[in-house]
Amino acid sequence: MAYGMNGEGGGCGGEPESSDSLKGFGAVAKAFRERAGLTQEELAPLVRYAPHTVASIEQGRRFPPDDFVDRAEEVLDAFGALRAASRHLSRQPGLAAWFRQWAKLEEQAVSLCTYECRVVPGLLQTPAYAKAVTLSVPPLKDDEQVERQVAARLARQELLRRKQPIALSFIIEQAVIERGTGGVEVTRELIDRLLCIGELNHVELQIMPLHQPEHAGFDGPMQLLETPENKWLGYAEGQRGGMLVSEPKEVSILYQRYAKMRSQALTPEDSASLLKRMRGAL
Repeated sequence: MAYGMNGEGGGCGGEPESSDSLKGFGAVAKAFRERAGLTQEELAPLVRYAPHTVASIEQGRRFPPDDFVDRAEEVLDAFGALRAASRHLSRQPGLAAWFRQWAKLEEQAVSLCTYECRVVPGLLQTPAYAKAVTLSVPPLKDDEQVERQVAARLARQELLRRKQPIALSFIIEQAVIERGTGGVEVTRELIDRLLCIGELNHVELQIMPLHQPEHAGFDGPMQLLETPENKWLGYAEGQRGGMLVSEPKEVSILYQRYAKMRSQALTPEDSASLLKRMRGAL
């Protein structure tokens, strides 16, 4: 069965929904701030965040970064209440509503396969590249929205450093990197990151070359994951929504396509060599 997950955003973002847990944390933070006799403007420099960020957190519109929690806990002498409240927050701030279900499944997955033909996968993006992508996609966003969406994307990268490693496979179109999103320096930094991640023993990174007449991925980007119970699920997204695929026959079709693309893409070794040549040409 495929479940549509329509949300306010396309493949590159979307506004997060304010959850009860975020609102609850914000209320606790506000209470301790007022107890300390501080305004939002006075607290801001003490926690090293802008006043509008403090306001957004208190209103439950923004996920509080770990360093904000730690600094506010100390500055406000919160008796451990802020740290305790933060542990109950959703870990998908700034992600489109229809993507959150998949992001939760990712956290427990034992294998994850990703094919992308539009943008470098979020798990592999640098902060500068993530910002450039976010700014490129209408509608226009203010600084706070951009910061929130970039932070959300980067927070997912904790998956790369999970204590119990997850087997990761990525297939990325060469054209996506050659597009030069963000400019030369951003692209150079991005390639460096791809090369670095590609060396991890639980990651397999492949580039689909520009010239590949036979291509099993013409229907667009896709992801597959294996659950701890060894069940495979698929995910595909378009301009304004995403779809979780759980019907075994449909998942099998996606798996066959991904397996075919792995044979059509460059090997990890040849992919690394191509990335180094691309970087040298910048």
